Amino acid sequence: MSSIEQLLENLSKEELTGLKFDWQLWARHSQLAPTGSWTTWLLLGGRGAGKTRAGAEWIREKAIGLKPVSPIALVGENLSDARSVMIEGVSGLLAIHPRDQRPTFHRSRGELEWSNGVRAKLYSASDPDSLRGPQFSASWSDELAKWPKAEQAWDMLQFCMRVGEKPQQIVTTTPRPIKLLKRLLSEDQVIVTRIKTNENKSNLSPTFFKNVVGQYQNTALGRQELEGEMIETADDALWTRSTLENCRSPIIEGLECIVVAVDPPVSSHEKSDNCGIIVAGLLEDVVYVLADASIPRASPLKRASRVTSVYEQFEADCVVAEVNQGGDLVANALHQVHPNLPVKTVHAHRGKWLRAEPVAMLYERQRVKHCGMFAQLEDVWLEGTKSRGIRV
Repeated sequence: MSSIEQLLENLSKEELTGLKFDWQLWARHSQLAPTGSWTTWLLLGGRGAGKTRAGAEWIREKAIGLKPVSPIALVGENLSDARSVMIEGVSGLLAIHPRDQRPTFHRSRGELEWSNGVRAKLYSASDPDSLRGPQFSASWSDELAKWPKAEQAWDMLQFCMRVGEKPQQIVTTTPRPIKLLKRLLSEDQVIVTRIKTNENKSNLSPTFFKNVVGQYQNTALGRQELEGEMIETADDALWTRSTLENCRSPIIEGLECIVVAVDPPVSSHEKSDNCGIIVAGLLEDVVYVLADASIPRASPLKRASRVTSVYEQFEADCVVAEVNQGGDLVANALHQVHPNLPVKTVHAHRGKWLRAEPVAMLYERQRVKHCGMFAQLEDVWLEGTKSRGIRV
């Protein structure tokens, strides 16, 4: 038996409970409230980084610490999300208290009540007017970057922060480049802490790290959703993150036509640029992007093998290839790998920017859907089409 096991063996049930719920002992430094004078603690974190737990523990300290304060506001994107995450979630306020300290949740009125009389009430950021009238000594705003009426709700909340000598608030969110978040980052009384998903690896599923983190690391979406960075769209980009998020779709059956589109690089050697390979289908005037099979720095035969592989995987009707450049891939390599492959060649008579504009308009009109998350492809679009190549 190790020394730690021996120590635990000698502790009473009450001491073990105290040890389990001692946040100062278990928290990472980035999850503990900053010192000094501040009004807002802005905690920017990746998915699963532990920001919800940090927010709940900060409220717990405000409610039953050495200097309890009341009343407290708990503001989420909507009441349902606020209740399921901030109060009833695995890292929510009910779960982080020892049983004898746990507040009572009055579900009908969305209010928590501690034995010392401190109260915390749920509010929806989707209804800013609900924040007209009440006043608070502390508040917790969760996933602020997702709030549909962010600035209106935030401004109404600030008018409510007027109880006590210096009301304080915590904001826990995965960042997005919204106007309000940029404003908060520039304010003097805002302290910013950034935490990454990888910091909380010991508490997350290995499958999550293999399937999600492995897929999106080193992409703009991964930097935002996993690293907690605020990624802005380039000024010359025709697509925005919100446009792409709004075009998500489940996999569609019964497509009328499926094609593999190929945009070969200029050169045909091992150090060539990426070869764009996109699989898309058509149904009732809507294009569904099924896969991004683009391949970096490969020989013509390797590119051709990738094209024929996805052609067979998706049972496509034909391959459409641009032959302005890399024509050897289309004319020779493809048929070397698959002699009977149906290939339609096209010549682009306009630059990529001019070709991209009508495609971007189709996205805005919801005429293009993505059946999945194509992080690398979408990153290219968001980085700007004038300065970077774009596959359309």
